[in-house]
Amino acid sequence: MTAAVTFSNVSRHFGSTKAVDGVDLTVPEGAFFAMLGPSGSGKTTCLRLISGFEQPTTGEIRIFGEDVSRIPPHLRAVNTVFQDYALFPHLNVRDNVAYGLMVKGMSRTARHARAEEMLALVKLEGYGDRKPAQLSGGQRQRVALARALVNEPRVLLLDEPLGALDLKLREAMQDELKALQAKLGLTFVFVTHDQHEALSMADHLAVFNQGRIAQVGSPQEIYDRPSSRFVADFVGSSNVLPPALTQSLGGPAQWSSLRPESVQLVEPGSPEGQISGQVTGLRYLGAATRILLTAQGTEIAALLPSGQPVPAIGDTRSLRFDPKALHLMEGA
Repeated sequence: MTAAVTFSNVSRHFGSTKAVDGVDLTVPEGAFFAMLGPSGSGKTTCLRLISGFEQPTTGEIRIFGEDVSRIPPHLRAVNTVFQDYALFPHLNVRDNVAYGLMVKGMSRTARHARAEEMLALVKLEGYGDRKPAQLSGGQRQRVALARALVNEPRVLLLDEPLGALDLKLREAMQDELKALQAKLGLTFVFVTHDQHEALSMADHLAVFNQGRIAQVGSPQEIYDRPSSRFVADFVGSSNVLPPALTQSLGGPAQWSSLRPESVQLVEPGSPEGQISGQVTGLRYLGAATRILLTAQGTEIAALLPSGQPVPAIGDTRSLRFDPKALHLMEGA
């Protein structure tokens, strides 16, 4: 498979701060690729390195095989959708979308026709004469997306574009972005700190931590088989079990990950129970209740489906799970 973007030992330093530290990364052509990590992990800096708004301190960046490490942003086959949309308030929607084509010297008639095509693509037919202030947050996000797509980039960069939307609209836009990417076949590189967003939208995922990549893989691979405690903690909600507890459950003396949905509650003393603990916390989640138990000094979470009796804080319960659900991690 052709690589849309390749990082080869790329670093970006700001004085003594290593925002990106020796990153090797391959983004396949046509992928919906997510960069996930906490604030300050280096994911946004990597996006800016692809766009050309930052230059690498060391290393090489290639876009479809071309070394772009020193090529300015406007000469790269990429475009960016920003979190704040960056729309021109004095221009109407049509001219906002057509702005890049105007800069390229395209005639007014041609660029407006192309802008209307893009507005139809993002389901905003008939909105061309409106100003950005007359639009909702989701509509402004679509205008920003149309403006980025009108220049026909080979790679579309999205810098937390859904961060300003409310939950319901955010979920709707996730579905629309994923469908649009599949329809166009473009390479999308999506930066987010929202683990659920990354897992639900991406087909490839890189988890960043302290300027480095902690793990790369499919969302399912990273969720089911995290490589380290950091990945297990950050991607989804996992029980990270210390070596002594893992060993007491029949595994080697090694850190392990056990997802809450793999854990079931049974009555204390039940022969099915693999470990017992005291209930220390309850959180109602609608479809389930999250139960926190402390066992051998470690807090373990389990999900109790709605409709089942919920224990009280202080009660003792045993836990059971399929041994295959216990994932051993190499990294501490």
